[in-house]
Order: sequence, then C-alpha cells, then structure tokens
Amino acid sequence: MTDLYQSRLTRLRQRMADTGVDLVVAGPSSHMMWLTGLNPHGDERPVMLMVSATAAGFLMPGLNADSARQKTELPFYCWDDADGPDQALDDLLSAVDAKQTGLSIALDETMRTDFSLLLLGTLDQPNHSFLHQTVGYLRGLKDDAEYQALKASALLNDAAAKHGFASLREGMTEMELQTIIREYYKANGAVPEFTIVGFGANGAFPHHHTGQTRLERDMAILVDTGCRYQGYPSDMTRCGWFGDPDAEFLKVAAVVEGAVQAAVDAARPGMKASELDKVARDHITEAGYGKEFLHRLGHGVGIDVHEPPYITATSDTVLEVGNVFSIEPGIYLKQRFGVRLEDIVIMRESGAEILSNLPRDLVISNG
Repeated sequence: MTDLYQSRLTRLRQRMADTGVDLVVAGPSSHMMWLTGLNPHGDERPVMLMVSATAAGFLMPGLNADSARQKTELPFYCWDDADGPDQALDDLLSAVDAKQTGLSIALDETMRTDFSLLLLGTLDQPNHSFLHQTVGYLRGLKDDAEYQALKASALLNDAAAKHGFASLREGMTEMELQTIIREYYKANGAVPEFTIVGFGANGAFPHHHTGQTRLERDMAILVDTGCRYQGYPSDMTRCGWFGDPDAEFLKVAAVVEGAVQAAVDAARPGMKASELDKVARDHITEAGYGKEFLHRLGHGVGIDVHEPPYITATSDTVLEVGNVFSIEPGIYLKQRFGVRLEDIVIMRESGAEILSNLPRDLVISNG
C-alpha cells in the first residue's frame, strides 16, 4: 500500500476514535477509491471494504480478485458464486474484530441497500450511521496533490469554455455546442464529465437537458460544463448573449456577479455553510430577485463533482481550510433566460481562492 493510502487509513482511524466509530464499511464507490485507490467492478455481488481500529480488509468476489489485487495490498476475503459470501463475510468480520454486540458502524451511504442489509443482518444489535463524519469529513480536507489536480482540471475547463463561446454561430444547436466543448476535452487529454448548454429560455431551467434548440439573434446563452483531468473533475458556469444584450439580462447578470463576489469575499474558515449561502441570497433578494434564486449556493468538489460540504441555507457544516466547493448563485426568469455564474474555490486561512482563471465577464457575441 502506498504511503498516500496508508496515511489516509491512519487519519481515518484517528477520526473514528474521535467520533466513536468502531467500524467503517464502504462499497465500490468514491469513498473506497479515496481510501485505497481501488474502485472495483460493482454489480450484485457483495464487495465491501472494512476498516477497524486494528485491521482492514475486503470482502471480494473471487472472479474480481486478480484484477483488484493490482491496486491494493490489503487482504481479500474471497468468495465464489457456488458458495456465496456468508462464510467470507464472517471471516472478515472476525479479522477486523467486529463480532461484538452493539458495534458502532459507519456505512457507505452510496453502497447498494442489499449489501448494507446483508451486513446489518449479520451483526448483533449494531448502531449504524453513515460516512459523513468519518471518510466524508476527511475527503473534504483536500491535500496539496488534490488541489493541484483540481487546479489543472479547472484551467483546462477554462480553455474549453473559452473555445466553446468562440465557436458560437447563428443557427447552431445546443447539442452542437456541447459536442464542440466535449471534443476539446478529449483532444487535450481529459474526459468529458458533463456539459449543459441552454439557449434563450432554456437557461431558466437550472438543470436543462441540452437539446436541439437553435441559437438565434438576441438570445441568452448559459454553459455549465466540466471535465475529469488527472482523476479530478472541474465545474464552471459562464453566460453570454448572442446579439445586442437585453437591458434586464445585463441587470440580472450584474446582480448575480455581485452575489458571487460577495460570497467569495465573505468566505472564511469557521463560518457555517448556511451563513455563506445567506450572503449571496441576501444580495439577490435585496435586488428584488430572491424568489428566482432556486437552489443552494454550492456543493463540494473532489473525486465526485458533487460531494460535501453542501452550501445550503440550512447547513450547520463549519467550513474548514482545505474545503473545495462551488459558489454558483443564479437567477432564473421563466420563458426568458437564466443567469448562473459559478466558480470553484478552495478555502485557505485567509479566505476563498478561486481555481479558475477565466473571468466571469459576460460573453457578448455576434457570431
């Protein structure tokens, strides 16, 4: 096991001790990937990683073992289709000293329900929670290598978005612009993660399904896009106008930009996520568009595009140095247009550092 993953297991055990957790159980997921570098094939065959204070190991289908062994030195407790997983699971639980009554276990919230029920049905009166306070918490504190990968992904995304806006032509479809951006990712060594393109009134749908709407004169443009590069994703939203901008579009865009800047300026370690959400929301509400800000301010970014911390109006999560998350307020005017401006930031001791270098200025294009 590499020093990186050994260090993460050590940190996890300390966090387990701090939070009173006896056993962490992860299925094939980003949690398992972060802890061990292994994210094996997932199907109906039970696969679990278990970590206790003294040991760690995998419940592993035998047909996947040889391939998975290339990624980790942790012990495997293998089973085959003819015998089923029960004996291997019992052996693993013994190895991690997890057969006592009233065990406090933290389950992977993304793991298949049948895997979780198989485990819970085997244990004696377990007390279970999820991984938010253990693995999830640690994943939220990005190290320098993760920062460098996220930064590189953000900079590539800058170039892809810039290329996309430079490619605007009257009559092109949303799907055509999406393809241009995705092909840019592929040509530069990245994997497309997602690309939302909303022309005109479609931008008023925060999660619009990119389609065949054609770009016309005097039409707003919203592009929310990201790639995966060096194993980590990017996520950014920029807006523009094709033709001569509508006066209210310019007004709304200025309000949204003000909300982004207010949140970036206000972000400090030790503040609650809900307090940061309120900064941006108050700015938009004071401008008269509060009801048109339809979603949370942001979400964490790491191995997953969406992961903790979530920057919501109700979150008591305290933001810490190393947290990486989006700041993405928006205003959505039905049947007209939507404006969302999004940057990813990392929390430093002095406040929020934006990963992107691409200005949030509106792109005004005439093709």
